[in-house]
Amino acid sequence: MVENVVLVDPEDRPLGTMEKMEAHRQGVLHRAFSVFVFNSKGDLLLHRRALDKYHSGGLWTNTCCSHPRPDETVVQAAQRRLVEEMGMRCQLEPKFSFVYRADLDHGMIEHELDHVLVGYSDVPPEPNPDEVCETRYMPVREVEADIAAHPDRYTAWFKICFPEVLSTLLHA
Repeated sequence: MVENVVLVDPEDRPLGTMEKMEAHRQGVLHRAFSVFVFNSKGDLLLHRRALDKYHSGGLWTNTCCSHPRPDETVVQAAQRRLVEEMGMRCQLEPKFSFVYRADLDHGMIEHELDHVLVGYSDVPPEPNPDEVCETRYMPVREVEADIAAHPDRYTAWFKICFPEVLSTLLHA
């Protein structure tokens, strides 16, 4: 199945669609989302991307991330992918969005307007092995320290948006 992403301008106005891999090869700005799920202790659910992902394989990142389809809202897409990637459901609340550009492995370029959503759940994930090779809940201060000590273990977008997630939650 061909996956298309929604091309957007910096204000998130749709400009059309493009095949996902082509958008990542060209570095065209498109809509994306990142989900952060916390348990009742405040620990963040992280996942390590499957080793054979088209980019950033084997790196740790937030709970779930992907792209909305042209006919989906960001929240609908995030809920769909949370089930597809992590085998779990929870209510998700949009918190903020940001634009970033990062050159990745395999000649891929992430240039995304990334919508960040937060949810809470104590239900253990049942990850899809095609997407995820490992999961863990981790206290946020330990995540901060590990990113500082080992930035090469984490995805580019996670290192950008994690501090803003912490700041947003602390000021909520």
